[in-house]
Amino acid sequence: MDFFNDINYQLGNLIGLTLFDPQHFISLIVRLIINLVVVSIIARCFYFPRSQRRDYMFIFILMSMSIFLLVSLMEGDGMNLGAAMGLFAIFGIMRFRTEAVPIREMTYLFMLIAVSVVNALGKAEYHPKADYWDGFGIVTIVFVNLAFLCMVWLFESSKLVSTMCSKYIKYDNVALIAPEKRDELKADLEKRTGLHILRIEVGMIDFLKDSCLIRIYYDEPKDRGNSIEQVMKMPR
Repeated sequence: MDFFNDINYQLGNLIGLTLFDPQHFISLIVRLIINLVVVSIIARCFYFPRSQRRDYMFIFILMSMSIFLLVSLMEGDGMNLGAAMGLFAIFGIMRFRTEAVPIREMTYLFMLIAVSVVNALGKAEYHPKADYWDGFGIVTIVFVNLAFLCMVWLFESSKLVSTMCSKYIKYDNVALIAPEKRDELKADLEKRTGLHILRIEVGMIDFLKDSCLIRIYYDEPKDRGNSIEQVMKMPR
């Protein structure tokens, strides 16, 4: 240990960097492993089975780990940390504003960022004057991560939380949009879409083109996560 202290002292005076700090390094590795395991479980076991979107899954994991390392290495300087997080947020907004990102994906992204920040900041510090350690213990970090996992499981479980999807349809039979023909409209839509429809809302009506805009609410299918579910216009 004295050997490392000697080298660290010499390098610190020479170039402003130390060679190796075993205490901080081991702490970083432990928190890195915890963060990687929790983030991977959330992204792979909870998010991916319903969405089947590998692109978002990899984005979640890579962005979470990037934020973890960023916050961990810049923890000591509040101003630099704030500036770095601000730049990260700007680049993230620029990336995700190029396409319509569903609410579910954005919620997962912000939650995984929160997990990474908690794990990055969860380290203890020694106060030599008072001779005590202050900060999060490993039990606290594990408990917080388990709390995140439990919340995701609770709200992703269809047995505990009822879920309902919606879809916009440009409908071509305005004769069935009258309130007294709602059952016929529902039967026609179910036959043509193959969905179990729970509720129907009628929007804009165009009698010249004999069409209208309808929003249907239906039971969540097994292949939930369609990336074009909320697209209003046909792509050219």
